[in-house]
Amino acid sequence: MKPHGLIAATGVLAILGGYAWWANKNPTPEAASTVPVAPKILALNADQIQSIKLTKTGADSITVARSGDHWQVTVPDGKPLAADQEAVTGLTGAVSPLPSDRLIDEHPASLTAFGLDTPTSVIEIATKDGKTQKLLLGADTVSGNATYAKLEADPKIYTVSSSTKSAFAKTVTDLRDKRLLSLNSDKITSVTLTAKGPSVEFSKNSGGEWQITKPKPLRADGPSVEDLVGKLKDAKMDLTATPTAAEFTAAAKVGTATFVDDKGPQSIEIRKAKDATIYAKSTAVEGVYKVTADVATAVDKAVEDFRNKKLFDFGFTDPSKIDLGGKLYEKTGDKWFSGSAQLDSATIQTVVDKLRDLAASKFPDKSSGTPALTLSVTWGEKSKVEKVVINKAAADYIAVRDGDSTTYGLDSKTFDELQKAIADIKPFTAKADNKK
Repeated sequence: MKPHGLIAATGVLAILGGYAWWANKNPTPEAASTVPVAPKILALNADQIQSIKLTKTGADSITVARSGDHWQVTVPDGKPLAADQEAVTGLTGAVSPLPSDRLIDEHPASLTAFGLDTPTSVIEIATKDGKTQKLLLGADTVSGNATYAKLEADPKIYTVSSSTKSAFAKTVTDLRDKRLLSLNSDKITSVTLTAKGPSVEFSKNSGGEWQITKPKPLRADGPSVEDLVGKLKDAKMDLTATPTAAEFTAAAKVGTATFVDDKGPQSIEIRKAKDATIYAKSTAVEGVYKVTADVATAVDKAVEDFRNKKLFDFGFTDPSKIDLGGKLYEKTGDKWFSGSAQLDSATIQTVVDKLRDLAASKFPDKSSGTPALTLSVTWGEKSKVEKVVINKAAADYIAVRDGDSTTYGLDSKTFDELQKAIADIKPFTAKADNKK
């Protein structure tokens, strides 16, 4: 070959090699479209699913079906049970849509090789339009990461992932609602607790805050009431044990709580056995069940445990004015003033914190003693004013809120610390400001 011919051939090869490299990096739309996409076996709308029936070899079938706005779960010859709505959502979500890993055979000669002649599981899905489709699950693939599947009315055989198979491997325990009370959290209007001492009734005021209405009107500690409501509302039955009615009756009664929501009243009774096992029985579900110890702890309380011990309600809201024994302090922007004199912000903040944390250590039956200090706090967008009078009573102090018949007992240490903080309020100085 002549030298110029060799050079030309080498050039052609270089060009072809470069084109091949570019083509691999930049496939044409036609080439990209040849990559197979795993087809969907079903493409249902979850809102249109009316029921799903699960039948597994060697086990009773389980059906979840809509009942109004909720789902129920049943077994043959069994009473309908309320379903766990989240568990059912996971089930309906598995078929809306139902993806495949890949299409194996469009027209198989036999189902036997795939274990689909005698399916291990059958999932029957009924929709609101009256149509029903059956999904058959057969043998696992050799790798064990997928399962052969097909629709009863379609010859095509697919594989589905092991996670899809697991989504349908549910028991009644998995699907039933395990809550002992079926309450609408946003619609609870009252709670009555009978445990230690007289019954305690809680109701929400116009501002949505919990108040004690019985045995007499009292300020309630909101977080304490919410803890009671939350523990009982979310109390779940332990389905690994089957306590008897006799065991429940023999256990000591801890207390009973009755809730009223938009559906009416529901009650739950808690008992504790000598071995510390906690049992519960409710009006919402049949039977006796074991529950966790924190449910009994939430119930085993008296009215004093739910009373608001704080003397002021302004919480984390910054006051705009405070009156300390007749001396007025006002806040403008982020600065505090007494008249026209600016105050050291750190020292006045200490007083605000003391007022915020001022709480009773006990609740005396009546007010007594001689006036020792009068306090008032103005706060909030509506400039709410709270006034408290503290009386000296022997070694302790008794406080009374304006418009509140409750008496709040303060120990002398608490009062002395407040007095010291008030005495330590200082005027503003540039030096003090520079230390901040």
